[in-house]
Amino acid sequence: MSPAASSRRVHVRAPGKINVFFEVGDVQDDGYHDVASVYQAVSAYEDVYATHADDFTISVEGVVDVAGVPVDDRNLAVRAARLLAGEIGYDGGVHLEVRKGVPVAGGMGGGSADAAAALVACDALWDAGLSAARLHRLAARLGADVPFALMGGTAVGTGRGDQLSPALARGRMDWVIVTNPAGLSTPEVYRELDRLRERNAPDISPPTAAPDVDPAVLQALRTGDAAAVAAAVRNDLQDAAFSLRPELTALRDLGCGLGALAGLVSGSGPTVAFLAGDPDSARQLRTALSATGYDAMTVHGPVPGARLVG
Repeated sequence: MSPAASSRRVHVRAPGKINVFFEVGDVQDDGYHDVASVYQAVSAYEDVYATHADDFTISVEGVVDVAGVPVDDRNLAVRAARLLAGEIGYDGGVHLEVRKGVPVAGGMGGGSADAAAALVACDALWDAGLSAARLHRLAARLGADVPFALMGGTAVGTGRGDQLSPALARGRMDWVIVTNPAGLSTPEVYRELDRLRERNAPDISPPTAAPDVDPAVLQALRTGDAAAVAAAVRNDLQDAAFSLRPELTALRDLGCGLGALAGLVSGSGPTVAFLAGDPDSARQLRTALSATGYDAMTVHGPVPGARLVG
């Protein structure tokens, strides 16, 4: 490898996501659940820089709290790089420098965005030239949210969430994200949902057929009407997150009382996403929530998936 090639640095940016709609089916024999989701990629980003190395290493920093993010082979971005190397027969390594802007363990897919960015970065760094379809198949092996972080925009996800089809979404949706320093375990939230359902709570019973997206949310996204979207949003995991963390219920109610069109837990939480009517309303809501002591940020969607920068 020439000195110029060995010093090459590839930069990829990938977005976090909000689940605008999330229906969860009954638990399967393998312990997993089929889902039907509407994902929207939003302007909270993960930046991943890849350089040639003899081994697979990673460093992590960011504007969000990165305590607890693994910096070894447990990191999903490192696993993505190793998976791609095995796929193409590459016998070198890579150093990944991750700069996080998506809340950690907040249900917004930051780790999945890192993995998607690592796939795109290593593909470019190693001149692999893999097709989008092949990258998508690798992404699906890493986790349900990784393929969407590659795709971006707005999409419907079924199965385990990785069977994606683009969804038409006009205009811009403005969100206020309230993070929480104490994360929630996704498996724990699913277990709590199963427990609540076993107690026969009729309003959170699993669908009798395969999970499906409510046509109302797709129609609302097609019109670009934030109020219509607000009326259609739903997350089956929300009651479980509220059960485990009752303070999230109070936060949701506060945000809606301060003018949000809707508030819902993002993914498995504990991040709460509030939909605002426009950018000015989002900024005002963020200011009001920050004044009460919450760590709030404004984002918008949809935005593109993992992309090379520069």
